[in-house]
Amino acid sequence: MDCRKQRVLLRKLVGVSTLFWVAACEPGAVTESPEAHPQSAALAAGEPLVSASSGRCLDVAQESRTPGAVLQIYGCHGGINQAFTFTAAGELRTYDNTLCVDTASGQTAQGARAVIATCTGLPAQKWVFNANGTVVHTASGLCLDVEGAKTADGTSAIVWTCNGQTNQKWSRPTVADTQAPTPPSNLVTSNLTCNSVTLSWTGSTDNVGVAFYDVYHDGQLMKSVGGSTRSTQLTVVPGANWGLYVNARDAAGNVSQASPTLPLTPPQCELDTTPPAAPSQLSGSASGTGVTLSWNASTDNVGVSGYDVLRNGAKVGTATGTTFVDSGLATSTAYTYTVVARDAQGNVSTASNALTLTTGAACTNPICSVTQVTTDTDIPWGLVALADGTVLYSRRDAQDIVRLNPVTGVKTTLGTVPNVQSTDGEGGLLGLAISPAFDTDRWLYIMHTSPTDNRIVRIKVSAGFTLDLASHQVLVQGLLRNKFHNGGRLRWGPDGKLYASTGDAQNGANAQNTSNLAGKVLRINPDGTIPSDNPFGNFVWSYGHRNPQGLAFDSSGQLWAQEFGNSVMDETNLIVKGGNYGWPNCEGTVSQGGSGCATPGYIAPKQTYSTAEGSCSGIAVVRDVLYVACQRGTRVYREVISGSNLTNVTPYFVGTYGRLRTVEPSVDGNLWLTTSNSGDKDSIPNNSNEKIFRVLLGN
Repeated sequence: MDCRKQRVLLRKLVGVSTLFWVAACEPGAVTESPEAHPQSAALAAGEPLVSASSGRCLDVAQESRTPGAVLQIYGCHGGINQAFTFTAAGELRTYDNTLCVDTASGQTAQGARAVIATCTGLPAQKWVFNANGTVVHTASGLCLDVEGAKTADGTSAIVWTCNGQTNQKWSRPTVADTQAPTPPSNLVTSNLTCNSVTLSWTGSTDNVGVAFYDVYHDGQLMKSVGGSTRSTQLTVVPGANWGLYVNARDAAGNVSQASPTLPLTPPQCELDTTPPAAPSQLSGSASGTGVTLSWNASTDNVGVSGYDVLRNGAKVGTATGTTFVDSGLATSTAYTYTVVARDAQGNVSTASNALTLTTGAACTNPICSVTQVTTDTDIPWGLVALADGTVLYSRRDAQDIVRLNPVTGVKTTLGTVPNVQSTDGEGGLLGLAISPAFDTDRWLYIMHTSPTDNRIVRIKVSAGFTLDLASHQVLVQGLLRNKFHNGGRLRWGPDGKLYASTGDAQNGANAQNTSNLAGKVLRINPDGTIPSDNPFGNFVWSYGHRNPQGLAFDSSGQLWAQEFGNSVMDETNLIVKGGNYGWPNCEGTVSQGGSGCATPGYIAPKQTYSTAEGSCSGIAVVRDVLYVACQRGTRVYREVISGSNLTNVTPYFVGTYGRLRTVEPSVDGNLWLTTSNSGDKDSIPNNSNEKIFRVLLGN
């Protein structure tokens, strides 16, 4: 093996200082005097340059090798686009010493951007790494600077007048740090008001040092603070039921597992006991097995927050506007409706006028009927339909697989999946997929969280429908796990490959690192090997994802994916080989850092949803119509696939069944649908009351 290959192998396998390689592989190869550049010897074979102000690494944006590509700061991940070498000639080289750091068009003016370029030996490509951590541009005398002293991923590197600030200080690790901090602990709140609270915690420990703490509620990032901080004020929402937790992050980008969750419910700012006025002039019409209602808006002393729709006296839906569609009703049946208004503090109006409507004699609607087939005390997560009409589903927190006969309603347990561990959040026993040749090979593919990682395994199912644990095989392991953002869906492609969605493990930098399997859509051979035509030589098929939990193929072989946003926007994406979907710089169509959604190469979503009307998980395609199951939005979207676009986007079951997790095709061309209403974020087994529905589709 030649020395260059040895260095690459050592960097990937052990992460040791590549100075070791220089000494071991080519004695005497260090030509730069440590006295001339005190820190450059350890950079001689390519090492990260870490910004003192953020703990993020100097990075060639988008892993581009095109001359003129800009440099930025980004979460450290050990990729080749974050490895830099100071040469004896005074150059700063990257990509295994094949390209040089320059200024755009060789500029020497303050504010010029740092870029990569073909090496020329000109002064604009000369740099000096000083003992005080500054990197000085020889041609201009200016310092390598993080623009505006910002600390966010994607912030540009420029040259600027040397001023001694930390955004002009750089360091390099002598040994790669791959050890994550311990979880923070002992969360306590104080000074709680209707719109703010102080959160305090006991700090983490780390082999090098904690650089940042990231504060979340229920999987959504609230703020990041410095590693010396142990208390911070948070903005909260009156009356919200939140679960707060904290992750620790070190300068190398390693993220801890999350702290325990601390429940929080802020009080209302003002006591409001006045209910809204009743909605008026409720009217509507019936068509087939669906009913459309409308009414006049209510008034309130503070404000109306929404409406509840009652059918025959029982709540069957919610609305924020003044219309509602009730779907999947029985034919030739009279239903009586009323509507009530509610405010933010739960005051409910008197009912509107009653309206009785009679459905048609036959279904003429996209949704014909909904039948509750069974209930479960745990959370049904993955679900697959078998050729005999039965279904298998995973129980996330109970960690077992159940077979359901929808005709008789009988459920039998196949067994408990070994080595599953929940995360006090949304990890556990997740997605399922059966082999395309299941009737003969009996392989059941499973994605789950283990005590150390997320992984994909397969286990044979016996003819008597029990798990053959002796056949258990781990196909993919080492997928990063955390309390939230574990992804988890599995889907077979028409190419015979298994596709899997993985979350970013609550570290956005993972999503942009194609050497890391977190925040990705993966493509896997049935035996767990890497397909030879994957774009990055590993399992990664697409990247730049936050927490995708839905995968589905249409009749053209196009792969669709559903992804949770943070707090602004969820998205449905059309996945292409090697595609970059923008997280964390882009959330849906909203820029969050760096050059945001305008970054060249980012692929825009085909459909977006506000998180209040989305938080969607599973998706399914039936007759080239995409169905999207949403949790916080408490609905299913029906979206017609037209070429590479989604049209006629229509919500169904809004508030009717609560939070919806999984939607899957049935063998007869209809749908299975599951709820995720209680115990969803605590990992406690059998503390739920969930439902599984069979949805009969129409036109």
